[in-house]
Amino acid sequence: MVPFLVVSAQLSAQEQGGAETQDAAPERILQLEEIVVTSRKRVESYQDVPIAVTAFTAGKIERAGIETPQDFINLTSNVNLIQTQNQGAAFVVVRGIGQARNSEPSVAVVVDGVLQSNPEMFNTELFDLERIEVLKGPQGALYGRNAIGGAIIIETKEPSIDYEGQVEVGVDNGFGYQTKGSFSGPITDSLGFRISGSYKDTDGVIPNTFLDEEAQPFEDLSLRARLLYEPSEKLKVDVIGNIIKTDARAFTFAITPDVNNVLPVRVNNPGVNERDSYNASVRAEYDAGFATLTSVTAWNKTDELATGDAFDFLPIEDSFLAGQLGFPIDLNQTALFKTDSLSQEFRLTSESGEKLSWVVGTYMIQTDRLASLSTRFDTGNGIDPEKINPSTNPLNLPTSFLADKQDNFAYAFFGDLVYELSPSVQLQASVRYDNDRRRITTLTPDEPFCFPDGATPTPCLPGNSAFEGQERQTRFDSIQPKFTARYQPSDTVSLYASWGKGFRSGGFNQSGVGAVAADLGIAGVDDIFEASTARTSEVGMKAQLFNNRVNVSAAAYHTDMKGELFFVFIAQNSTQNLGTIDKVDHNGFEIEADALLIEGLRLNASLGFNDSEIKDFVDPSAIGNESPLNTRLTTNLGLEYTYPLGILDDAYLILRADHIRFGKTWWEPFNTTVRNPVNLVNLRATIENDDWSLTAWAKNVGDKDYNAEFSPGGFTFRAQPRTWGVDLTRRL
Repeated sequence: MVPFLVVSAQLSAQEQGGAETQDAAPERILQLEEIVVTSRKRVESYQDVPIAVTAFTAGKIERAGIETPQDFINLTSNVNLIQTQNQGAAFVVVRGIGQARNSEPSVAVVVDGVLQSNPEMFNTELFDLERIEVLKGPQGALYGRNAIGGAIIIETKEPSIDYEGQVEVGVDNGFGYQTKGSFSGPITDSLGFRISGSYKDTDGVIPNTFLDEEAQPFEDLSLRARLLYEPSEKLKVDVIGNIIKTDARAFTFAITPDVNNVLPVRVNNPGVNERDSYNASVRAEYDAGFATLTSVTAWNKTDELATGDAFDFLPIEDSFLAGQLGFPIDLNQTALFKTDSLSQEFRLTSESGEKLSWVVGTYMIQTDRLASLSTRFDTGNGIDPEKINPSTNPLNLPTSFLADKQDNFAYAFFGDLVYELSPSVQLQASVRYDNDRRRITTLTPDEPFCFPDGATPTPCLPGNSAFEGQERQTRFDSIQPKFTARYQPSDTVSLYASWGKGFRSGGFNQSGVGAVAADLGIAGVDDIFEASTARTSEVGMKAQLFNNRVNVSAAAYHTDMKGELFFVFIAQNSTQNLGTIDKVDHNGFEIEADALLIEGLRLNASLGFNDSEIKDFVDPSAIGNESPLNTRLTTNLGLEYTYPLGILDDAYLILRADHIRFGKTWWEPFNTTVRNPVNLVNLRATIENDDWSLTAWAKNVGDKDYNAEFSPGGFTFRAQPRTWGVDLTRRL
């Protein structure tokens, strides 16, 4: 048997507790499956890891219908995903620690051992997955400068022992359709392959009432190829390539001061959102006897273009600008982001099972980024497709144009020690030093934009910048320590306490923004936004009860956050900016349970509570308020019932229902509006056997109408209403 495939098969069996066969015959399940995780960069039992982790095995991913990041985040306590504007603008909030437009993320995302360098690539289609782990609390000691709130680890399936594959086709009420597939097997005794892909095309279900068409159609093609080479027991090389091409819409906002006021989409420009991403990585592992040397090399290139209406996102004749000028003219906008990155990680990992285990390593990444933002006069003749330079189309001339390029280089050194003081007591100490050098060059021209002779409303507009060619440079660095103690009074109970520091780099706003913000009385905004740090104290427990029929975990924490971010749009110079809050406290807890109630009936439940309070801010009127993007309470309750069908050989009916609740959510430091609690219900019904499955599903069954995002200025972005569909899978 192929060596690397044996290892892969054993790991998969452990993750399912030998339970993939149990998943196929659920009436025989008498215990929950054993789950392993790689949260500490080595394979360990979920029960033994002293970290708050929500883990999704391959079986649970399939049964819960997890196909996007939103799907698994909805099933995780104290974690939210804010989707807005365009595909790349999706913000993860963990225990109240948020992300904002143009900022670094609040979590480190690791896919197949590769730390994602571009946060705009997080919101993608998920397929052919083996495992997802959501780690909460600062994880920077092992995962780097942006793991300030936690880390998300995603593992796709490795090449299989024998030739295998499957094909899935589905339709939704968009009306849309999708297909997924994978094929895998050995090429030689030491080389295996896996090819998988996903294609989705749907019109969407949110109407644009002005254009009488759907506002958010979506088309995505994602392909992944993987080669796994193991010429000996000591060497393993994993090569992965990904291509993602997305075509959607952007800027389908509506303007209202109340986040609970859900307005129809009425933009007169449907807009475009084109995202192309190319990724390649090589992960090599060599067993040197005393330790395993791992090298991870990764490259990413992502281009994303978004065009659409601008403020106030109404048809020209109904717009504020047309009303003020007295003739039919409005605004539209274009945003372009081009990112290239190359990263390298080396680490040494000691053998598992020793009294003293350790990890040491180094990481470096070079990132080049080009961004341009423009607003233009909308004359009802569409949006100029020109992407980088100011438009010269007389029917779509610019009112503002901003552009810059960034050159960022970061490096880090990290180490981790775990010592078994006794069979029941374990101590862990981790530390990481991150150094992030950032350089930005302003490309915004300072020449005026001139109209052709006789054009209205004026022959020339002033230039946008007095800083063309200006270069700014800054550096952010931090030491991120973490200390953990674990006590296991029995094989089924684990208690832990930890203290750790997380760090997130700062960055640049447009030159001169600080002075403009000061003149307008906008607090917390300057030309440079500072780095964020979070110091978290946490206690937790994990228990396996009733002969492993019930798994329970709980954690309580306090986080001292400095430099919390919030988003500000300044209309006077058409700039998107990040502000910082000096100090925020987060106090909270979470409880998660997984229980086999009776044979065939399974319960998943979680509750997360996070109370945030602004303790220090340049504008004292915000002190005592909730921090931006904080959701105080999150709960989910899932029931899954499996029943054998006597009329079909080895076939089962699987029914699943999930109730998801988001409590009150605040959006900016002054808490001018708060979103009321949102309750969602998702349903799935599947008939399956070893060869095929047929699933009917529905999300947001009650058709709850609510806004997914609110940002200062009254920009609201609608969440998805009820969607439903049918999927058919054939295993080859």
